[in-house]
This record gives sequence, C-alpha cells and structure tokens, in this order.
Amino acid sequence: MIDEAQLQEFDAQQLRDVVRTLIADVSFKQTTIDKLTHEMAVLKRLKFAAQSEAYSAEQKSLLDETIDTDLAALAAEIEQASPPPSPQDKQKPKRQQLPESLPRREIHHEPHSTTCACGCQLKRIGQDMAEKLDYQPGVFTVERHIRGKWVCAKCETLIQAPVPAHIIDKGLPTAGLLAQVLVAKYADHLPLYRQEAIFGRAGLALPRSTLAQWVGQCGVQLQPLVDALRAELLKHSVLHADETPVAMLKPGNRKTHRAYLWSYCTTSYNPTRAVVFDFADSRGGQHARAFLGLPGESGWHGKLVCDDFSGYKACFEMGVTEAGCLAHARRKFHELWVNHHSTIGEQALKFFIQLYDIEREVRELGVPERKRIRQEQSRPVADALHLWLTQQRLKVPEGSATIKAIDYSLNRWTALTRYIDEGDLPADNNWVENQIRPIATGRKNWLFAGSLRAGQRAAAIMSLVHSARLNGHDPYAYLRDVLERLPTQPASRIDELLPHRWQPASAAI
Repeated sequence: MIDEAQLQEFDAQQLRDVVRTLIADVSFKQTTIDKLTHEMAVLKRLKFAAQSEAYSAEQKSLLDETIDTDLAALAAEIEQASPPPSPQDKQKPKRQQLPESLPRREIHHEPHSTTCACGCQLKRIGQDMAEKLDYQPGVFTVERHIRGKWVCAKCETLIQAPVPAHIIDKGLPTAGLLAQVLVAKYADHLPLYRQEAIFGRAGLALPRSTLAQWVGQCGVQLQPLVDALRAELLKHSVLHADETPVAMLKPGNRKTHRAYLWSYCTTSYNPTRAVVFDFADSRGGQHARAFLGLPGESGWHGKLVCDDFSGYKACFEMGVTEAGCLAHARRKFHELWVNHHSTIGEQALKFFIQLYDIEREVRELGVPERKRIRQEQSRPVADALHLWLTQQRLKVPEGSATIKAIDYSLNRWTALTRYIDEGDLPADNNWVENQIRPIATGRKNWLFAGSLRAGQRAAAIMSLVHSARLNGHDPYAYLRDVLERLPTQPASRIDELLPHRWQPASAAI
C-alpha cells in the first residue's frame, strides 16, 4: 500500500502508473463481484421459482441445502472482494434467542491491566455479553462470553477486552458446532436434513437452511488451507492419482449427469500423509493437467502412479513419468480365472503372487534396500512373466478376453515394472483407491452433488478431513481447533494448520 508521503515524491509518469494499476485492480475486483452476483441471482431464481418436477422430501432437501450453502459461500466471496463497509453501513445482525433451558458456561474476558495510562485505577461499570451455541455429540450448551467494561474516573477512558475472533464473524455457532456439522456432512455423509433431525432430538431444531449457510461460509474460510495442502502435495516427486464418478445436478433442467471426483495423494512410503480431492464436471484429462499445473516449467513433473485411463496420457507427454498399477493388470487375469476357470489366468496369478510376496517383505524397508531386493528378486520374476505372456500371446485367438488381459500387461510393461528400479515407487495404485472408498459409501446417502460449486466445496473439506484421518487425528478435534485458530492465523504461517503438521493449540504452546 502506498502512503501519502510516497505519493508526494512520485513524478507524473509514476503517478500515471499507480493510477493504471489501481484501475486494473478495481476493474478485476468489480468483474469478480459481477460474476459472483450473477451466479447468486441464478441460484436465487432456481430456489424460489416454481418447479414442475416432483421430488421426494429427501431429494428436494438435498437440493435446497446445496443452494443455501452456495448462496452463503457466494455472499462470503463477494464480501471478501468488496471494499470494507463504513461503520454507518454496517447493520447489526439479528440474533436468535437461545432457549433458557440450555446449560450455560460463562467465559469472562477482562483487560490484562486495570490501571489507566494516566495512573488511575479503573472502575468496572458494566459488561457486554454475547451467547454462542456449542455442541458436544448429543448435547447443546451455550457459551456466554462476558466482557467487562472498565472506566477511568479521571480521564473517562473506557477499556474492554477485545472480542474473540470467530470463523463466522458475529455468528451464533462456536467452532465446535461448526466442526460437528462439517464432519457429519463430509466424513459421516449425513445430509443436513438428517442433522436437523438429530439436533432437534438434542433439544434445539436448527433449520437446515441455517446449517447450509454455515457450511458455505466455512467452505470459503477453509479454502486457503486447502490451497496450501495442494501446494504441499505437489512438492513430492511421487503421487497417486485416481478418479471416481459422482452424479451432479444440472441446474437448468434438474437432471443429473456424471461428474468426477479426482483424488491425488502421497504414497504409503512417504512420511507426509496427504490426500487432495478435486471435483470436476467431467472425466476430461484437462482437469488432471490443471491440478498438476501442466503444461509449464513450474508444473509438477514427478512420477504418477495411475491406471490406464487415457485422460492421463497427455501428462506423460509434458514431463510426467508414468508408473503403472500392478493390481489392475493382476485383476484382468483374476477375472479370467474366477469367471472362466482359465488355466492361463491361473498361471498368470502365480507370477503376481510371487511379486506381491516380495512387496510384503520390503514394505517396511528403506528406499535403497527396497530397490536392491526388488532388482534381485522381483526382476527375474517379472522377466519370466513377460516371456510367458509373449508366448501365450501367439497361441490365443484375437478378440478373446484372454488376449485383452495379456495385451493390457504387454502394452504397458515398462510402466507396470518401473517400480522395480525405483525404491520410492509403490507397485500398485491401491493406496489412493482406499482413500476414495469412503466417498463411494457416501454416495448412497447424499445421492448427488447439487452443483459444481457444491462438489468443489465438498472436495475441499473432504481433503482436510481425510488427510487428518491419514495422520491419525480425530477429524472433529482437528477441524474444531483449526476453525478456532484460523481467523487469527497469519497467512505466512497457515502451513502450521495442515493435517500432517498440525498440533493442538494446547500442545503448541
């Protein structure tokens, strides 16, 4: 930021440059605000316009909670992009009165010193009180924040402890309640209409529209942390990648189409445990390239463990090294043996069993030792398998299921066996597939993603939740602590809140 003293020293050309920069910045922000405002108008029209399609109560509530969440997220993004309002423009939010039957816990905030700057002793003349709703599984409580007012009788100075920062400014919920809603929705796969019923049984029915607004606001506040997690992930030279289909609602005609949740994570050999989900409206390879920052010299150029999906092929032409999945190759022959009692399938499986036996032996070893044993023991088995497959290829008729299984391995042989000469490479892609498995379970509960924005928000929060689990943390404890600390955490130190670096606030002191 340029102050007035610096402006006085600028010549005419420098002032013109400053003005051009400011105009460009204002224009960009205004364009962003206009785009978000238009998107908000579309969502409001979709929410309030009459609809001819018939939905069950559960399906409609899933859609409505998505719209409410998107609207809250858009409002938060517009607020971030807009200049701060003047004090007279600020409206005091209407607060819901919390039931008197809920237990209260008083938290007092007083000045560190009750001595005025003039030397007089301050006198307490009153207090301000704000109530926030907290939640422990099954029980609501109220945090009553009491801020004493202290005044100096001589110089009439009024002193109060500052208002504690919260993830939702002047909001009703504590970080604990917000963490509960997020974990229930994105880890336990409970839609908000079910959470509304659960909260009702606990003594306070929170409308799902209110819960949706909280989720949207939290998604915006947590996004910088997710961006930092992605940047951390791309520092590592070996990654897994996979994708799974997710139904997504088309706002225009309220029909669903197939979108995809892409998953990227470090390997089980890497002490840094991290997974990042990326939601996209298609399975196009451009989404993988965009995540990896390709093309470009600053993009990621490591070794990518993946299946034979064609969407990754362009990455391998841009400096990424392909590492195949041995489990996918094995699966082809397992299907032959299970479905057709194929002798070729049975014999191929014996080779794969030998390779996996060696992998179990080297799992806990260091990179150099793992590489040495693989080259000494796995290489001869792999060479024998390759020779045997080549011979069988000449005997099997074209177009059969057997020829397809053989060709899958032979055509990708270099990628499939690359792990043998690389001690830091896993033999298959099972590690990332295990990270996606809970998502497949969740699809049965939430049916579909209500919008592209909702899918991207879900992917972001699930990245934090599942990365916390990978590092042995309780997702609720992690999110609660992060939501408490994030409002005052300097941007330069946001990496301290990443799941693999996180320590509870009490342990960090």
